[in-house]
Amino acid sequence: MRYEDLNWFDVENYLGKDNRLMIVFGSCEQHAHLSLLTDVKIPLALADAAGKDSNVLVAPVVNFGVSPYFLGYPGTISLRVTTLLDVAEDIVCSVYRQGFRRLLVLTGHGGNDPLKERLYELTNQLELLQVRWYAWYQSHSVLDLAAKYDIKPAHANWVEAFPFTQVGELPVNGKRPIEVPHMLSSRETRELFGDGSFGGQYAVSQNIMQEIFDTALLDILQLLKFE
Repeated sequence: MRYEDLNWFDVENYLGKDNRLMIVFGSCEQHAHLSLLTDVKIPLALADAAGKDSNVLVAPVVNFGVSPYFLGYPGTISLRVTTLLDVAEDIVCSVYRQGFRRLLVLTGHGGNDPLKERLYELTNQLELLQVRWYAWYQSHSVLDLAAKYDIKPAHANWVEAFPFTQVGELPVNGKRPIEVPHMLSSRETRELFGDGSFGGQYAVSQNIMQEIFDTALLDILQLLKFE
């Protein structure tokens, strides 16, 4: 259940029964052969699935994140860290004012990690506010699955190659994993990573991808209980 499918009367009625809300923060950045909005599509798909099972409302997605290292790739749009933090605070304060008290923040992008510190600050400033954070790609359950199949997850490789993030043909052969030696400029990043993938397999079986998705979904449903 998304905001876009409701009017304000509906939201007011919802708040009469529930004060939980899911907020998705993504990014618009290169993902090699995958969609530029991969970091939006994955957490949003998880939020939609969790919403169907829990009836928890999903706020409009924040489509942009902090991605200065990928600005050498056309299509990447990056926010400054301060901009993202201020946007997040404004969103949280807006929904808090209206009665939302239990927020699950879902992120699909590692560059958005600074958000956690601002959210900690807000939980100290706003009485009764509870915030939970979920980065699906960092989940222990997801990482355990990757280890089970002995395939290492990395940026723009198999772990993000869901059917709904694929916008073209993926290379058949894998790519040698590339380690980042230090902080790189956007020009150096493109020179080092080429197509944008950090290496490994570009795709695995859809059975494994479904298992990854289902595992992350279970994580989210548990977090939404706010026990």
